[in-house]
Amino acid sequence: MHMNVGMHLQQKQMMTLSPRMIQSMEILQLPVMALQERIEQELEENVLLERGASDAEETPEESNGEAERNGEEAQPVEVEERELVVDSDHNNEADFERLMEISSEWPEDNVSAGSRVSSNRMTEDGDRQHDTMNNAEARAQSLHEYLLEQFAFFNCDSDVRQFGEYLIQNLDHNGRVQGSLAEIVQVYGRPIEFERAQLALMLLQKCDPPGVGARDVKELFLLQLTPETPYRDVLVTLISSHLEDLSKNRLPIIQRKTGYTIETIKAAHEQLLNLEPLPGRCFENRPVQNVTPDLSVTQKDDGSYIVSLEDEYVPQLRISRKYLQLFSSNPGAETKEYIKKKIESAKWLIESIEQRQNTLRRVAQAIVDHQTCFLDKGPEQIVPLKMQQIADDVGVHVTTVSRAVDDKWIQTPRGLFPLKRFFGGGTTAADGSEVAWGIIRLKLKEIVDNEDKQRPLSDDALVERLAKEGYQLARRTVTKYRKAMDIPSSRERREY
Repeated sequence: MHMNVGMHLQQKQMMTLSPRMIQSMEILQLPVMALQERIEQELEENVLLERGASDAEETPEESNGEAERNGEEAQPVEVEERELVVDSDHNNEADFERLMEISSEWPEDNVSAGSRVSSNRMTEDGDRQHDTMNNAEARAQSLHEYLLEQFAFFNCDSDVRQFGEYLIQNLDHNGRVQGSLAEIVQVYGRPIEFERAQLALMLLQKCDPPGVGARDVKELFLLQLTPETPYRDVLVTLISSHLEDLSKNRLPIIQRKTGYTIETIKAAHEQLLNLEPLPGRCFENRPVQNVTPDLSVTQKDDGSYIVSLEDEYVPQLRISRKYLQLFSSNPGAETKEYIKKKIESAKWLIESIEQRQNTLRRVAQAIVDHQTCFLDKGPEQIVPLKMQQIADDVGVHVTTVSRAVDDKWIQTPRGLFPLKRFFGGGTTAADGSEVAWGIIRLKLKEIVDNEDKQRPLSDDALVERLAKEGYQLARRTVTKYRKAMDIPSSRERREY
């Protein structure tokens, strides 16, 4: 075996992402509220970054207003689109020279704008936080706390009480026991007789809400039955032995095995549907998540649609002139290097946000231009659209479109929709036109809703009905969409 050490040249192509490009992609993918949080974080971490458009600074709107008062036509302010690149050979010296030229034109009043917080402001913020805490809604009682309060009223010895409290603490959020009682006794951590553990479980199952402490679905429903429940005896039989047959709508099989009439089974089934399958969900306190649109669509007089950014939540940013002046005064090498890194970080963030806004607006406008019928006539008129089509129209890569529409919402005259709602495949109709899958789903639901429930249509019959409407589909495709829409099979849809 020979081992040689040597050097050789190898030429190959590699694609690497610069930190600046990575940051640009991250900013593009953020929804508006996440972008706001990112900006607030950067404002705290980068002392050179501050909010722009202060009172002493003339905003573009003020400039247009002054021009109108002087009898001149206001000119819209355009944002130049540029590619984010990093000039690693020259260490971005040209960018720093440009920043120094811009800083010389800023008003003197803005030298330290946004960099100081007065003591009165701090006091006001503290009072506001105190008022917010006083007015905050108290935490709702949890299921476990509610059960512990009830269990304390039972007259039992300490071993049973402690095991019962252990059971309560190990219930899931729906109030069901996780595992068998024998397994729980083994991991309990202290010795207890199985009969006493059963007593603790029995006391727990007497607590409110009914059904809590159940170990399976059958026990869950049986615990909710009372002597006053209509068709109680029938329900006990159905729950104990025929739950699967009920779920599959096999009523004749149940009739043959139990001797009950179809009408009695249907009436008991109606009572079963009134029972609570998730006893603990009334204690869930899930706040409703608000959706903030990133874009909005307005219709012009000629009937076309224009997209605008909802950027009221995105503050304007700039680099502090005070630190630029400090940088130009030739401070120490360590200070100068620190300021230079912070300036570069701030500049990257500002340009990434500008490019995000421009890319997002262009992508959304291209989507709206393709889905005009959707906005004019409703969701049933959506047309097939792929991200590659939008990428070709805008002139970007398809992954850029994917990041731009990810978790973004748009406010339209038809309502609030995620941008991904406007994408989807389709098929070719009998007349040669392209039809979106969403339209086929609506047509499938319409056919099922209007069928004879005593003789529901099979999947083969659904294929034939869709073919009569001009939609040529395979049976497996119809079955796939039926299941995706939670439409039961023909046997399960049948009414006896």
